[in-house]
Amino acid sequence: MDLDWSSVLTPLGLSIRVAGLATLISLAAALAAAWLLARRKSPLPALLDACCTLPLVLPPTVLGYYLILLVGRRGLLGQWLHEVGINLIFSWQGAVVAATVVVFPLMYKSARAALEQVDPHLENAARTLGASEWRVFVSVSLPLAWRGVFAGIMLAFARGMGEFGATLMIAGNIPGKTQTLALAIYDAFQAGNDLRATGLALVTSLACVSLLAAAEFLLSDKIGAGRDS
Repeated sequence: MDLDWSSVLTPLGLSIRVAGLATLISLAAALAAAWLLARRKSPLPALLDACCTLPLVLPPTVLGYYLILLVGRRGLLGQWLHEVGINLIFSWQGAVVAATVVVFPLMYKSARAALEQVDPHLENAARTLGASEWRVFVSVSLPLAWRGVFAGIMLAFARGMGEFGATLMIAGNIPGKTQTLALAIYDAFQAGNDLRATGLALVTSLACVSLLAAAEFLLSDKIGAGRDS
């Protein structure tokens, strides 16, 4: 039995698109949350931090169920979304939503840890010179925390490439429409097509290893360049 590469490239392309969009969305949300909570120590920020981290420890099926309750046709936002012509259930956009929720904690934890390492005296010096909080974040905090943020981006993208449980519940497993690499592997295994399952698994592993290795190389290269200068 020959491996049909079109059955590999289609879910690969969808996985890259879903993981890329999920990473971009979670990056914006995680940076905002990390900046607000990085140096605030009180019960409320601690509770908000727990909520931001919760998707990291909850089973993906639980996350998928919560998303259905939220954006499903009978969900809290589902009817309003339907009225404006947005349907996230059994669509690739729904897969993006599911992946965003799953990868957000990885991005948030990396960004928060990086921002907490920034010297507060440098931020206070910028404020003393009249810089606004937004200016302090953009010109001081973020440039100094870029390594941690970049690491979070790579981890989030790699995790988004392999998202399965929440995606299956909210987007389904529709070949050519919502079937990502992880879903395609499951589908091939269930059908007894070991060749296709193995090919998809190898492609997924190669993509993730290449991504993480490239991130490590770029970080090391930047660090080495900074030391040489």
